[in-house]
Amino acid sequence: MMPSSTTPATGEAGRRTASHGYGWVLFASILLFVTGCSNMIQGIAAVAGSDVFPAHAHYVFANLTTWGWVTAILGALQLVAAAGVLAANQLFRWFGVAVIGLNAIDQMFFIPAYPFWSLTIIAMDVVALYGLCVYGSRADITAV
Repeated sequence: MMPSSTTPATGEAGRRTASHGYGWVLFASILLFVTGCSNMIQGIAAVAGSDVFPAHAHYVFANLTTWGWVTAILGALQLVAAAGVLAANQLFRWFGVAVIGLNAIDQMFFIPAYPFWSLTIIAMDVVALYGLCVYGSRADITAV
């Protein structure tokens, strides 16, 4: 016979779920910070005409300097979003989701210049996007 009440038991499992979500949000914000710094370095190197990138790569549109500026600006925005997510602000969570999405698209256009690095940044963006979208609720951000 089934019990008439199916209320969830409060205990160890409930505490693990909240801290699990907080861990994902913290990890996503750290990934935002790391990819933001990497994008700033990548963008500055592209704008400065560094020898790291191939000289005659073919882009969908524009050139390496343009994509360097776009990447550097997105890197700065990612740093702002990381600080806002660490401050447990829901607006910055959604701002971070938007910036991560734009950065993934930017890195797809940057593939002709440095394919393995761009694919690595895209993978980091996907993991950060997962952490912010699935576990970024107000309860998960403020859980301790």
